[in-house]
Amino acid sequence: MTSKKYLNISEVSKMLQIEEHKIRYWDSIDPKTNKYRIEGISTKSKGGTRYFNKENIKKIENLCKILYDGEKHNYSIRLAEKILSSKSQFNISKVENKLDNHYSDKAKNIEQILSKMRILLKNDNIK
Repeated sequence: MTSKKYLNISEVSKMLQIEEHKIRYWDSIDPKTNKYRIEGISTKSKGGTRYFNKENIKKIENLCKILYDGEKHNYSIRLAEKILSSKSQFNISKVENKLDNHYSDKAKNIEQILSKMRILLKNDNIK
């Protein structure tokens, strides 16, 4: 990272390879709740200009790790906010493992249902 205490949005965008509009969206107020979508993404001047310190940039990096896996979109922004704002130390791989297990269990259930349906259809065709 740079030796400057604060970076502007274009510097952060280039450094993290994230489009500026995504950072602005995460740092904007949700009209439904009148709260920031993700708290603590930037530090704003009195004029409303966004500046980013090391802590802000680290939060954006963590958010990207949660939301994106290459080009694949992983989780909702609300889930990401809950993970980021959690008081306890979070482990992204732990969250991913839980989701993988959840979907793996669902896939097994679906496979069992399909297997039973095939048996029923096969028996039905024999009669």
